[in-house]
Amino acid sequence: MDIAGLVKGASAGEGLGNQFLHHIREVDAIVQVVRCFEDSNVHHVSAIIDPIRDIEVINTELVLADLASLQRRRDRLQKQLHAGEKAAKTENAIIEKLSTHLDAGKPAITAELTPEEKAMARNFFLLTSKPVIFACNVAEPDLAAVAAAAAAAAAADRGTGISDPSYNKAVQYVDLARDYARHHFGTEAVVISAQIESELVDLSEEEAMEYLRGIGVEDSGVHALIRAVYHLLGLRTFFTTGEKETRAWTIHAGEKAPAAAGVIHSDFERGFIAAETIHFNDLIALGSFSKAREAGKLRIEGKDYEVRDGDVIFFRFNV
Repeated sequence: MDIAGLVKGASAGEGLGNQFLHHIREVDAIVQVVRCFEDSNVHHVSAIIDPIRDIEVINTELVLADLASLQRRRDRLQKQLHAGEKAAKTENAIIEKLSTHLDAGKPAITAELTPEEKAMARNFFLLTSKPVIFACNVAEPDLAAVAAAAAAAAAADRGTGISDPSYNKAVQYVDLARDYARHHFGTEAVVISAQIESELVDLSEEEAMEYLRGIGVEDSGVHALIRAVYHLLGLRTFFTTGEKETRAWTIHAGEKAPAAAGVIHSDFERGFIAAETIHFNDLIALGSFSKAREAGKLRIEGKDYEVRDGDVIFFRFNV
């Protein structure tokens, strides 16, 4: 779901205000696209490029909307509180704890709650309780420089120098966004160039990879974003394959083999017997199922097997 940017005052109805906020309530996670490029031909509502200010504008609007939502919930509890209902007191205590946290400008997802409190707070449907990731949007000429700076920092096992004057503006903007995401949201920021991605749409896979290598990068930013969002949502992918087709299926981390079988068809889960399993990397390296079986890489797993990301599975079942 693509939602246009929130403006300052959205929580009070500015711009499309509550219409945007309503859409956000329907999603499982939020990807904030943060402008990290300068271009006089592309208008910015604040005129000056400042990724941290932009993040804080959005976060402030979501926090204000959540505070208003909690206040309405608190108001509805008053009758039960006066009656001394235990459940109402418990809920009100969580509302107080979250309100104090939000008042400090912090998203609800970073509040320290017990597992029981988290379970109850899920019923509040707070906007800032959703997992967040940041997509740093850079211009095409800056993408290679940003990738090189990140690789150099990773090799040196350090942060990418935010104040290093030798870095161009885009690298500094991305550094700032990554640092802010890590310290304020406990999450990551990935780099993407919307300009490049729009050009890749009309190319074949081979042409796209040749284009990316030509500008000094190895992979599409969209691919990196998809992987990051999968990780953020705790999603995993397994494969089924046969003579006619190979398909990818999505499950949640920690799900066992019968539940994974049920994603394909409820009969598979109901009549589950076993899962013949090999990891994708092993299958590709060995070249075929027969060679994998000879090498002892093909395993028979039972009901308690926790499906791993990248597993290739043949389910045995009987109904």
